[in-house]
Formats: sequence, structure tokens, C-alpha cells
Amino acid sequence: MDEATRRARREQWRRRRRAQIRRRRAVALAVVAILLGLAISTLEGGGAEGERSAAEAKPPPMLPRGGRSMFPEFRVVGFYGAPQNEELGELGIGKPDSVARRLERQAQSYAGRGRPPVLPAFELIAAIANRTPGDDGKYRSRQRHEVIERYLAAARRGRDILILDIQPGRADFLDEVRQLDPILAQPDVSLALDPEWHMGEGEVPGQSIGSVTAHEVNEVAKHLSGIIQRGRLPEKVLVVHQFTADMIENRRELRPYPGVALTLNVDGFGDPALKARKYREFVRRGGPGEHGFKLFYREDTGLMSPEQVLRLRPQPALVVYE
Repeated sequence: MDEATRRARREQWRRRRRAQIRRRRAVALAVVAILLGLAISTLEGGGAEGERSAAEAKPPPMLPRGGRSMFPEFRVVGFYGAPQNEELGELGIGKPDSVARRLERQAQSYAGRGRPPVLPAFELIAAIANRTPGDDGKYRSRQRHEVIERYLAAARRGRDILILDIQPGRADFLDEVRQLDPILAQPDVSLALDPEWHMGEGEVPGQSIGSVTAHEVNEVAKHLSGIIQRGRLPEKVLVVHQFTADMIENRRELRPYPGVALTLNVDGFGDPALKARKYREFVRRGGPGEHGFKLFYREDTGLMSPEQVLRLRPQPALVVYE
């Protein structure tokens, strides 16, 4: 083999060797890239999983005065109303902080040995029934977000809960509740339905007495239960006011839902004998949930004392003053 042939073969071998090295480097870089991608994916997945684990490990939120159950651990004592007009109820009379102080005094009159501790509540009308149709023809106006936040802040300073009351006019209860979902996701905010102000087609608030079906209440309760479960929230009270026998249609079809303390509140003013008789009548009708009792500072004839209220059987789990 001459020298020229040897040089040509050596050069050919060098080229093959360089090509092999380039291929090996490319393969190595590809492997590194794959491994790096897997590592990043694992870290990100682990981070997300870690965040989920941390969230699950974090203690779930509590009620303002401790615990996660509304009843029978507490008796809720509330003021009802809105700041638009003092005629709407006690809650709207004065600034929220002064209301909280009056409410605390009234609530503590239900405390005592052998009784559950009290949990004061602001029952703020979040949808107010109107005699005029408004731009959308629904005969209701919605409380401004700033007003709700102001009352919630005052309730929190007093370690109270906020109950958002719905007077829907011709709107649907569930539609109005959905408007409040962000604030209902707070652990200290509950809900109330006011069927008196739930109008059918052609009816006007103040001229007709409204009603609600058990199906509609169940829809709201199911929706509220979903909010509670997603947020791992403490129990919320769902108040349904009634002062006529047919105000809740098919009442026995009401259903319990997880995390929702359904409470049927006996409304309407009168003298102590009349109010006690109506309470007994509604209790006998049965159905799920707790029993509530409403008092009117101005309209009741001979306002019942806390001692008189507590002589009712069963004792009301909820007492609301308007």
C-alpha cells in the first residue's frame, strides 16, 4: 500500500470518527434534555401536589366564635334590616358598629347557664323588593357591594356572622343567590330567603303575598352546599321566613344538604299569645331543619321577653329582631 492510499484511509477514518462523536453528543444532549424536562415536570407536579397537600393540611376555617357547626352549638340572635330605610328593620338604624353593640346586648339576654352560647347575626337585606319594576322589570334592587362589605366588616369586628336576605321581587331566588356567590364563599356569611316578597307574573310587592316552593328552596340549599364543600367552610344557616301556612309550598319535600343548617323562621307580628300559637302550629307541621322565631320592636303588641321566647317548645335555634 503506497503512502497516498494510507493517508486517504486515515482521513476517511478521522471523518467517520468525528461523525460518530457528533452523533454521540447529539444523543447525549437529547437524553439530557429529556431528563431535564422530566425533572422540571416532576418538580412542577410535586409543587402543585405540595400546594394541594399544604392546602389540605391547613386547618379549615371556623365560625367567628369557634367551632364549625351552627346548631346546636349556638343560638343565633340577629337584627334584620337595611340602611336604606329605618322602616326596613333594626339593622339599618344607626352606624353598623353601634348596631353591633346593641345586638350584642340583645343577644346576651339569651345566654345563661344551661343554654348554648349566642352567636349574633346581621341579617342584611341584599335584594330589596320594590313597588316599581326597575329597568329589568324584576321589582327588586340589589344592595351595593360596598354596603355589604361595610356590614361584613362591622360584623367581623364584633365576631358576628352576616346573613344575606333575599327579597327577590319577580326574580328567581337562585339567580339572586348566584350574584352573591363570591361573598357567600366567606366562612362567616350565611343566607336567608324571604318568600313574602317572591312575586309571580302580574304580582307587585306590597300588593300580593308571595311564596316559594320546596323545590326552589332545595335548589338554593344544594347550591349553597356546593360552595361550603368546595371551600371546606363551616356550617351556614339557610333561613326561610314564613308567616302563612302556604308560604312554603310542599314544605314536607324540603331536603337536608351537607353543611346547610336549614331553619324555618316563624315570621309575622302580633301579641305574645298569637305569636306563640303560630309557632306551635308551624312546628307541628314538621319538616327538616331547625325552628326560628321573629320579633318586631315596633309592630308587636307587648314585645315578648327572652324568657318568654325560651319557654317556646322546642326552643328556637334562631331569634331575629326587626
